[in-house]
Amino acid sequence: MADDQAALAAPLAPFGGQLPPAPAWFEAAVAQTPERSALAVEGANIELLTWGRVGKPGLLFLHGNGAHADWWSFIAPFFANDWRVAAISWSGMGGSDWRSAYSAELFATEIFAAVEAAGLEAGGVKPMVVGHSFGGFPTLYCAARHPERLRGAIMVDSSIQPPEKRWKGPPPRSGLGNRVYPTLEEALARFRLAPPQPCENLYIADFIARRSLKEVEGGWTWKFDPELWHNFRMPDLGLLLPEIACPAALMWGERSNLMHAETLDYMVEQMPAHVRRLAIPDADHHVMIDQPLAFVAGLRGLLAGWA
Repeated sequence: MADDQAALAAPLAPFGGQLPPAPAWFEAAVAQTPERSALAVEGANIELLTWGRVGKPGLLFLHGNGAHADWWSFIAPFFANDWRVAAISWSGMGGSDWRSAYSAELFATEIFAAVEAAGLEAGGVKPMVVGHSFGGFPTLYCAARHPERLRGAIMVDSSIQPPEKRWKGPPPRSGLGNRVYPTLEEALARFRLAPPQPCENLYIADFIARRSLKEVEGGWTWKFDPELWHNFRMPDLGLLLPEIACPAALMWGERSNLMHAETLDYMVEQMPAHVRRLAIPDADHHVMIDQPLAFVAGLRGLLAGWA
């Protein structure tokens, strides 16, 4: 039991800063490095990663809370032959600038700014948007409030609880800041997935952990803004579910702790009947880490059905 708890709290600690062994498919995927740029959105520079040729149909990946665009760097290359693919880091996360205030409409503005900057509509069709966890909330917002601008919207393990159990978001950490670790090895040893879950593919955890950190005076620290939730506004997500007005789908990890039967029943009941549903077997909340190739196959199937 103690070993299990240690693996949840510090899965990379046993490697002492060394790279875990990775399979050939992963090495080949991350070798297809994205073009990296930044776009200015409402006074903040937003990190943008792109793959594939401009003029192909557009596909935009959106990461979860505290994460960054490189969470998609081992997934996006599987779509780059057929799509113009992009991923952003939300303001306050990854390599993007921090803001004094955040909102659903502001994140929607970042989405459509990325669509334009990446040329996701250059092929003459509207883009597909895929959002994991928190990233599914702005995706839902756009599917309800800006459906005419999307070809399709996919939420991946984006949990919206019934009203009596509605998640209010992480508590603010005002004044605490992010801890600074003296060495990269020590920082990597502190990386863990949130919410806590087992991780069998530690080569993926290591890949995203290294790109979650930045070097600062005195060592290394996390890139995300610890004050993001202190001044954050988003409408009642449950009220947005019935308003989905573009082709949409809900994907989730079949053993995700955030997508219990009660939650799924509530979401399905609230969403329009046309919203497709797809569970990924043997996956927890972080579906693309737990079952990356099954996630790619499932997403390819959804996209092919819409095409």
